Amino acid sequence: MTSAGRVESEMSTQVEELPKARGTGSARSRRLSFGWLGLVPFFGYVFLVFMVPIGFILYNAFRKTVHGASVRDPVTQQFVRTDHTSFTGSNVSNSLKGVYRTAVVNSLQLSAVVAIIGAVVGVLLAYAVVNSKSNALRQIVIAAAAVTANFGGIPLAFLFIATVGNAGMVTTFLKDHLNISLQNDLHFQLATTAGVALVYLYFLVPLMVLVMTPALEGLKPQWAEAAENLGANRWHYWRYVAGPVLLPNFLGSVLLLFCSSFSAYATAYALVGDSFPLVPIQISSVLSGNVLSGQENLGAALALDMIVIVLPLTVVYQLLQRRTSRWLA
Repeated sequence: MTSAGRVESEMSTQVEELPKARGTGSARSRRLSFGWLGLVPFFGYVFLVFMVPIGFILYNAFRKTVHGASVRDPVTQQFVRTDHTSFTGSNVSNSLKGVYRTAVVNSLQLSAVVAIIGAVVGVLLAYAVVNSKSNALRQIVIAAAAVTANFGGIPLAFLFIATVGNAGMVTTFLKDHLNISLQNDLHFQLATTAGVALVYLYFLVPLMVLVMTPALEGLKPQWAEAAENLGANRWHYWRYVAGPVLLPNFLGSVLLLFCSSFSAYATAYALVGDSFPLVPIQISSVLSGNVLSGQENLGAALALDMIVIVLPLTVVYQLLQRRTSRWLA
C-alpha cells in the first residue's frame, strides 16, 4: 500500500471513531450532571438555614411600621388601627446610637480581648502538648479540650457563679480562711468585663488548642533539620520557617475565637443579664418587647450589624485556612 493510501485509510478510521468519541463525551457529561443531584439536599439546607433567615433580616432591618390613629369601621362599628409600612435606614441608624452603640462597642472590645488572650494561651498549651513525650498526657489534654470547648451556655455560667460568685465556694473559702475578698481586695466580679472575659476564656482556650494542634503537628521535622544544616538556630527557624507557615492559621484562629465570643449569648445573659450591654443581649431584649413603639424591627438591624461584622471575618478565615493547607497538607 502506498503512503497516500495509508493516509487515506487512517483518515477514514478517525472519521468512523469520531461519533463514538462524541457519544462517550455526552455520556460522561450526563453522568456528571446526575452526580450534581447529590448536592441538592446540601444547597437546600444552606438556603433554608442561612439564606432565608438572612433575607428576613435584611427585609425587616429596613422596614418601619408607623401606627396610625384608630378609626371606626362603618360596617363592623369596631375601631381599626391603620398602619403604614415604609422602608428606611432609620432602624440601622438607631442600632448605632445610645445603649445599642454601647453594646456594639462592648462586644467588639470583649471579643478582641478574649480572642487575643485565648489565642496566645491556647497556642502555648498546644505547643506544649505537641512536644510532650507523654502520649497519655496528650490524649488527656485533647479530650479535655474537646469537652470544654463545647461546654457553654447556662451550665457554664452556673459553674462560675457557684465557684467565684458572690457566695461561691472559692469566694467563701478566701474570705473565711485567708480574709481576702474577691470584690473588695481583688476587685473581681462576674458582672463586669473581666468576669465575662474569664468565663469566655474557659471555652475559647480549649478551642484554640483543638485548632492549632493539627497545625503544629503538620510542621515537618525535615524543615528544622534543613534549617539547622544551613546554620540557623532555633530562633531563626521559628522566625523564617515555622512562623510564616503557622501565621495564617494563627490569625485565622484568632478570627474564629473573635466570632465565637462575639455571637455568644446564653453564657453572658446568665451571668450579667441586662446590666452589661452586649449585642446578642440587646437583640433578645428587643425581641422580648422591651423597645419603644415604632422600633419593633430594631432587633433585625442589630442582627444585620452582627452579620456585617462577622461575615467578612469568616471569609478571611477561610482564605487563611486555605493558604495554611497548602503548606501543611
